[in-house]
Amino acid sequence: MASTVVAGNRRIVFDGDASVVAPTGRETVVDRYESGFLVPGLRDAHFHPVTYAASRVVPSLKTASSLAEVAEQLRAATAGLAPGHLVSAIRLDDEGLAERRLPTRMDLDTMVADHPVIVHRYCGHIAIANTRALEEAGVDEQTPDPPGGSLDRDDRGRPTGVLREMGIELVSLPLVDQSRPGVEDDQVVAAMHALASVGLTSIGGIVGCGDGPWADLGDQFAQMLRIADRLPITVRLLVIGTSPEQLRDAARQVAEAGSPRLSFLGVKIFGDGSLGGHTAAMHEPFADAPTTGQLRFDAVAARPLAEEALALGGVVAIHAIGDRANRAVLEFFAELIAKGADPGRLRIEHASLLGPRELDLFEELGVVASVQPAFMASETEWLVKRIGPHRMPSAYPLRTLSDRGVPLAGGSDCPVEPPHPLWGMAAARDRCGIVPEEALTPDEALDLFTGGAARSMLEPPPLEPGSPADFIILDRDPVTSTPDELREARVLATYVGGRRVDWPDDIVVWAG
Repeated sequence: MASTVVAGNRRIVFDGDASVVAPTGRETVVDRYESGFLVPGLRDAHFHPVTYAASRVVPSLKTASSLAEVAEQLRAATAGLAPGHLVSAIRLDDEGLAERRLPTRMDLDTMVADHPVIVHRYCGHIAIANTRALEEAGVDEQTPDPPGGSLDRDDRGRPTGVLREMGIELVSLPLVDQSRPGVEDDQVVAAMHALASVGLTSIGGIVGCGDGPWADLGDQFAQMLRIADRLPITVRLLVIGTSPEQLRDAARQVAEAGSPRLSFLGVKIFGDGSLGGHTAAMHEPFADAPTTGQLRFDAVAARPLAEEALALGGVVAIHAIGDRANRAVLEFFAELIAKGADPGRLRIEHASLLGPRELDLFEELGVVASVQPAFMASETEWLVKRIGPHRMPSAYPLRTLSDRGVPLAGGSDCPVEPPHPLWGMAAARDRCGIVPEEALTPDEALDLFTGGAARSMLEPPPLEPGSPADFIILDRDPVTSTPDELREARVLATYVGGRRVDWPDDIVVWAG
């Protein structure tokens, strides 16, 4: 942490003691703060910018405590809409419902009958469609499960409306034109200002190209291009690509946009699902369900995407939560490294459940573990039920990964979790009571969301001469503060490229 930063041409010129620096020149602007702590700008290596913006304006069901409340919120969302308009809702948490189950199409039919409806579980790996949505998408009992996904069915083989993983696309893709744009450009820009208010200066922004499970939110990549010159923070795009050509085209379009706030970072690939939705790929069955999840990862399909991303100078970021998925992705990364790939450009997103062999491979390969400590805050009540006591020591082993020299990068996976990086730091330190011996130190937790995340996004070391002038002023010391104090910390100012980012006094960052 520094007392003075001098910035020129958007980069750090000097970082040190104010007593040796005097402002010169007519255009010199001096911002003085009577109190506070100057720290590097905070980074989030794994973020969904458009879906976060949607969480601020699209109906969010996270606070619903029963199916009756889900019905009430969905009916309110349809007010004023013409019949037949697609209704999308997000962040349903079945663990928080009194019924402790996912709704079915029959449930949704009683709530909203004259609109197609798609409700996304908060993990993003499960959605529920009502009967009208299924019918308009042409999904019925004759529809086979797609590769890497499934449809829940009743005892007569009829879809219940619950769509898992790639099964979501069977309904969302045919209906996508009805809902574009899912979020207005101004709303995405406002959301990025909200991120600055919590100290974020850059994010690894995961975007789709109008397909995939979030297709009902439109072409997110195209939307980020449109607002490139309006971004208050830096967004480094991880593109959910389906072909090398699509990645090349994405990188070209970002370069042609010419914005210092938008860059092409690489490709995002899915390896499995979520623990909460029982779709994470496990070596052994879940403790509370007779399934080992769904392994979406296909090395043959992933190889050309990975090779293209690396050839473009980017990274390969692959989602893997369950231990079986992590093993498959690590073995794939070993093949890439054997052919000359830089381990620092290979990232496993989440790395949630790691057994001894997976930990050994992480250490041997030196690839990046892109982790989201805030997951533990959401999973405190049900994680042991999902994986059983015997696997709890394998959950989010941050201390073990760090001790083995594995590069760590911090993120939130927002809007799965709140976008507050300071909350993520706090969770990395106290772990919300989950396997406390795997906690990071205060300095390690800070690096997770500064230097570690920066390295994973191919950024230079933060707050050093020559680096982008991205820094923040906090109301307290993030290292000496307790985890609970960190959760209460306020960001007094955020600077990106040497310029202060403004936001409204009444800005709402997270509605829950």
